[in-house]
Amino acid sequence: MEEGQRILAQFVSETGETTGTPFDLPVDVTAEKLQMICNALIKKEETVPYSFFVDDTEITQTLGDIIDAESQETEKVLQIVYQPQAVFRVRAVTRCTSSIEGHAEAVISVAFSPDGRYLASGSGDTTVRFWDVYTETPHFTCKGHKHWVLFIAWSPDGRKLASGCKSSQVLIWDPQTGKQIGHTLTGHKQWITWLAWEPFHLNAECRRLASASKDGTIRIWDVAVGKCEKILSGHLQSVTCIKWGGTGLLYTASQDRTIKVWRADDGVLCRTLQGHGHWVNTMALSTDYVMRTGAFDPTHAAVVHKEIKESAEELSKKALERYNSVKGSEPERLVSGSDDFTLFLWQPEKEKKSTARMTGHMQLINEVMFSPDTRLIASASFDKSVKLWDGRTGKYITSYRGHVNRVYQVAWSADSRLLCSGSSDSTLKVWDVKLGKIAVDLPGHADEVYAVDWSPDGQRVASGGKDKVLKIWRK
Repeated sequence: MEEGQRILAQFVSETGETTGTPFDLPVDVTAEKLQMICNALIKKEETVPYSFFVDDTEITQTLGDIIDAESQETEKVLQIVYQPQAVFRVRAVTRCTSSIEGHAEAVISVAFSPDGRYLASGSGDTTVRFWDVYTETPHFTCKGHKHWVLFIAWSPDGRKLASGCKSSQVLIWDPQTGKQIGHTLTGHKQWITWLAWEPFHLNAECRRLASASKDGTIRIWDVAVGKCEKILSGHLQSVTCIKWGGTGLLYTASQDRTIKVWRADDGVLCRTLQGHGHWVNTMALSTDYVMRTGAFDPTHAAVVHKEIKESAEELSKKALERYNSVKGSEPERLVSGSDDFTLFLWQPEKEKKSTARMTGHMQLINEVMFSPDTRLIASASFDKSVKLWDGRTGKYITSYRGHVNRVYQVAWSADSRLLCSGSSDSTLKVWDVKLGKIAVDLPGHADEVYAVDWSPDGQRVASGGKDKVLKIWRK
């Protein structure tokens, strides 16, 4: 390549809109210089870090490294796609700061509250426990279930935790007192497989909860009065997963190999998504993370949590703004993972045809997660790998290999730059997404790691598993 060669370039956003006019660039322009040009063009209040791509290849050093100047026609304008990155950075967790005993049986689920202030876990010993994240000690032990606690879910305002057990009951807990709220929600005939709250931006009161069961039905509860509002039946076998979408749709996956889309308000079945050849185990929405965190913005996370002073309505409005900015102009995307070793990408609001079939795993897919910025999908599989896919197109990007046994769960850091996976090989591994390789290996558990969660404020990772110990990991 000759010195001083120049090229016509044009910045294009992810959605394909052009920014500014085409301009003349030296071929040896660096990514840092592109940052400056891009920020000058877009004129945001604060400088935003960007990544730049030409034909899906990232510019890491200079533009000349990835384009062959000879083949690039001088008349044509080169399109450079820019992607804004998170302004804040989450540091990788590197050490276990405490191993807290307390549960008498395996820890089946762990979950941080939307702002990371509280941590809850559900276990085979029939209890739900709340843990203090500052002192890293047990806070409350909630007794009420008669059988294993299989699933827990925080309400998006962080004021309630729902738990479902193997004897088909759903209980609601108050994290501040550890007491049960209202009475037990009963009605399902078999065990509870999944719980999903109505998104904060649709309902400031966080009253409605959907539960899925092995009995093939979905129930929508009003937790304020403890009544079942609706029963959605239509699945022929166990319902494995529910997602409550940001536009008021419920997505339910089942062992009958289908995903059904319902209107939550009147319980009407809108469409059935077919394609999987075996049980559908797991689903993720592109807007999951923003709906999980509600009004809490990880960008403004403090080391010590601030008291929430705003009213529920104000917080709900904030949640709506965050939801709209993450979702953008396109409808929500749904990804599903199955025992048939494949994933499907859907746009379930619009059509029942899938937009992509994602193959490559050699074993069943246990969990799938969209990154907080919605650009990537991570899938955890029993083939010992974690795979990364493009969140828009479903195109395969890379595989993270390192676990020597089944991978059960994955959790993203709030800035989408790191990914943590928990496996039956008793380790957690933190992966650096940009470098495409392992950042930290975290051994320490004595047995299989069933559950892992990264707090939305980026401070800590919690994990639990067969050794009955809850571990908290920090940087």
